[in-house]
Amino acid sequence: MTLNADSRRARGRGHRLAEFNLNGEEHEGRLDSRDPAVRRVLAALIADARRDPARIATLTGIAEDQVAHLISQLERQRVIRGYKTVVDWDRLGDERVVAFIDVSVSPQREVGFDQVAARIYRHPEVRSVHLVSGGHDLRIIVEAPTMREIAQFVSEKLAPIDHVTATNTHFLLKAYKEDGDILVEDAPADDRLPVAP
Repeated sequence: MTLNADSRRARGRGHRLAEFNLNGEEHEGRLDSRDPAVRRVLAALIADARRDPARIATLTGIAEDQVAHLISQLERQRVIRGYKTVVDWDRLGDERVVAFIDVSVSPQREVGFDQVAARIYRHPEVRSVHLVSGGHDLRIIVEAPTMREIAQFVSEKLAPIDHVTATNTHFLLKAYKEDGDILVEDAPADDRLPVAP
């Protein structure tokens, strides 16, 4: 296999994929999820999104300017979709009700579940919508100040949507772990040997 000058330039760029148009001008290529540098930078940000490029460079052994460039490129390509703060609302005395609602849908021709999911996720009380396997088609997570408001959401906004055939609502009683964060202070002592799941 022979490499032309453009290919050699692209390969010599380290952790960044460079591509060239027909005029030889460089434009940004897609990052490769198998690239160890990309994975290390993402792992550092997942552990603590407040880390700056200098700290990530120290943790990963990647040059700081390269870390900053990778983060910028990951943001532009929407691999990094945003940064969030984990809040324990109970500590502030903010009573919130969370419900998991399983939704059965009769899929539409040529669009499947997408249009129904889009009609659901546009409501501000909906935190997430997932297509799932099993007895129901969609699982949504809804948050509201009271159970009554969730009941109204189901009866007035969710159930009337075309192609929604059934709903099954489960109210959250207590969260122990969410998005990888343990939410309870005093986990019970367990003297059993750890077993990997």
